[in-house]
Amino acid sequence: MNESVRVIGLDYHDQVIQACVLDGAGRMLRNDQVANDWRAVVRCVGRHGGAVRAAIEACNGAADLADELVAHAGWSVTLAHPGYVQRMRQRRDKTDFSDARLLADLERVGYLPRVWLAPEKIRELRRLVRWRQQKAREKRALKLRIGAMLREQRIEQPPVSRWTVQWMRWLRRTEQLSEQGRWIRDRHLEDLERVQDQIGQAEARLRALTDEDPIVARLVEYKGVGWWTACVLRAEIGRFDRFASGKQLSHFSGLSPRNASSGTRQADAGLIDACNGELRRTLIELAHRLMRWEPRWHAMAAQMLARGKKKSLIAAAVGNRWLRWLWHQMKEVQAD
Repeated sequence: MNESVRVIGLDYHDQVIQACVLDGAGRMLRNDQVANDWRAVVRCVGRHGGAVRAAIEACNGAADLADELVAHAGWSVTLAHPGYVQRMRQRRDKTDFSDARLLADLERVGYLPRVWLAPEKIRELRRLVRWRQQKAREKRALKLRIGAMLREQRIEQPPVSRWTVQWMRWLRRTEQLSEQGRWIRDRHLEDLERVQDQIGQAEARLRALTDEDPIVARLVEYKGVGWWTACVLRAEIGRFDRFASGKQLSHFSGLSPRNASSGTRQADAGLIDACNGELRRTLIELAHRLMRWEPRWHAMAAQMLARGKKKSLIAAAVGNRWLRWLWHQMKEVQAD
């Protein structure tokens, strides 16, 4: 590497950042704490001159700082995968000084395990999608609490589907619950109405945000992919062309089998663990829809079922194969 290049390792914290500056030959020029502000980081490095390549471990807030350094200082900034960096650290003791030095050195020699730095538009979409998912989990928990209370007091329910308009009308009017049970029911229903309203507001903002998005528009054209599924894929995957292959995308999404082989022993151990759980859940739900509606995937599922495969494994296999196919369809779609 050119010795005039300055390689920076940034160990991120809420209040301060440990900044280590190396030259192209690996000599440490500086390793100090600075304020958590892109201007302070630039001032720390600026006195040493030369072109700058920086590395920062991916965590909450790191992406925004990296984006500021790219936009305002013109730096080349890489986000490092925190799990791989942790495994590369051999010493038992841990300090900000050594962490920043390690990040800088890994970036200098080209061994840094990188994470995609999503643009601000995608980060904003992720925030909104994940907030809506949080509210959906809250809604599900409220329904479970109401159901548990009805079972606890052995309430006889009408012969209609739960959570329909008719069933909700019965729930609001029933006097079978105890006095305190009726009070708790009313509070749960107030919370449920509030959460449903918040979900509606989030979906309205999401529609406005993705109304002219080319990737979302393309995704909803495929059978089985609804608007919400398209929003989740757009938020969590971002750009399909950032993956080198469909296999890499499937691995990122948590649909690839986890290999547990050693020596002559060959074994699978379910799906890989390191992934976004909500993205994988969305893709598994999509796989179940594909198996019902799409002849190709229905036939594949029927063949695997005839061979004695479990339905959960079949859904993961269909999702894996479909996602690899989708990568070939979507890699040429241009988007910010």
